[in-house]
Amino acid sequence: MSNIPKIVILGAGYGGILTALRLQKELNYNEADVTLVNKHDYHYITTHLHMPAAGTDNPENARVSISKLIDEFKIDFVKSTVVQIRPQDKKVILEDGTLSYDYLVIGLGGEPETFGIPGLGEHAMNIRSINSVRLIREHIEYQFARFKREPHRTDYLTFIVGGAGFTGIEFVGELSDRIPELCKQFDVDPALVKIYNIEAAPTALPGFDPELVQYGMDVLTKKGVTFRIGTAIKECSPEGVIVGEGEEIKSSTVIWTGGIRGNRLIEEAGFETMRGRVKVDEFLRAPGNDNIYIVGDNSLMFNPEGRPYPPTAQIAMQQGVVCAHNLVASIRNQPLKGFTFSNKGTVASLGKGEAIGIAFGKKYKGRVAAWLKKLIDIRYLFIIGGIPLVLRKGKFL
Repeated sequence: MSNIPKIVILGAGYGGILTALRLQKELNYNEADVTLVNKHDYHYITTHLHMPAAGTDNPENARVSISKLIDEFKIDFVKSTVVQIRPQDKKVILEDGTLSYDYLVIGLGGEPETFGIPGLGEHAMNIRSINSVRLIREHIEYQFARFKREPHRTDYLTFIVGGAGFTGIEFVGELSDRIPELCKQFDVDPALVKIYNIEAAPTALPGFDPELVQYGMDVLTKKGVTFRIGTAIKECSPEGVIVGEGEEIKSSTVIWTGGIRGNRLIEEAGFETMRGRVKVDEFLRAPGNDNIYIVGDNSLMFNPEGRPYPPTAQIAMQQGVVCAHNLVASIRNQPLKGFTFSNKGTVASLGKGEAIGIAFGKKYKGRVAAWLKKLIDIRYLFIIGGIPLVLRKGKFL
């Protein structure tokens, strides 16, 4: 019997892939048996999905083959869907088999948080994966084709984006760039097209710098976006949404970007959760489970002011690095390292050549911020795949 510890990583998102790549770098051969499980054979760059969703880029540019990132002599890759996690048995049930583990890393990604709004789960689309953005892109084009057959149905040309966080703002920026092309392609009067961005909070990009938020809203308003801030979506149906005090906005396209929760498999496994996320300890471990680490959208961590950190790619990447360090330390009986989030800055794109951001303690907007966004994307490609991946993908981001 082999006494080599088994590490199983569930999910190849930002947290999972960084954990795997750091283990690959830090572990010696035969020091641990590492298995990475993911339902697709590719890792996708979530922060880039708003572009193919709007149709301003090819979905292929947002994904990277896992086999190009990992060393198959150090990491086993299993393409499968996780069905159940059994902490008491140290087992993970997949749709086509079972894996046992000594150490488990859970980075399964989030699910849309609908906040109990009736009809949202059934009738709204989400920017959550390569397949979901393909669906949105094709759906938007289809609405223009439908309108040409039924010109009285202007609701086909009304697009509602629920949520004005980073995903919502970046998506309406791209969509407002795409609309003129679609109008030309389908010979549609641009004045008939409406883009609504609806947000229940009193501001777009809640928590972000107010001056930059105002700049971003001004840019997007000029591009044709109508903001409804401080307005909650009360109901969603195939005919559109009900907002505020019963106002109906008719639309065949509702895209929900208003928040995510953790994965239901975590709740079903018996972990104590808040909106499907586990409040991890300082070492990223699940309470009462020293051999289970939780990263990314599945983890819940609080900042020094006592507010939860938003589940961003940046925090997931940093968690992956610390998680790998602690796994290696556990195997070698060395002290663990506590996780401290280091905010490198935040940039939101507003469409072609426009963005807003804070980095290095300074505010950026316009073309400079757009370049900064590109540099951040290229840096990520370099971290996971080095120069070859930057040369292959960098020009598309």
